Amino acid sequence: MPNQRAAKKDLRKNVRRKKANDNIKANTKKLVKDIIKNIESKEVKAKANINQAIKAIDKMVRKGIIKKNTASRQKSKLQKKANKSK
Repeated sequence: MPNQRAAKKDLRKNVRRKKANDNIKANTKKLVKDIIKNIESKEVKAKANINQAIKAIDKMVRKGIIKKNTASRQKSKLQKKANKSK
């Protein structure tokens, strides 16, 4: 537990930011899972939703939630599944 005033404030900020980041991460994971499910069931709208997932992943990189290479790996995995389903 922090003792100084500034450290206490930092702790409050970190907790708030972690909640927000975890929310974004969870929503993106859910989106990706839904898209993968749609791809496997050969739905037509899956192709359009891939762009939406890629945008969400890129946004997480911009905000510093995930690293650049992790995002590249996730996007590549999505594209491979989409191309395989053709």
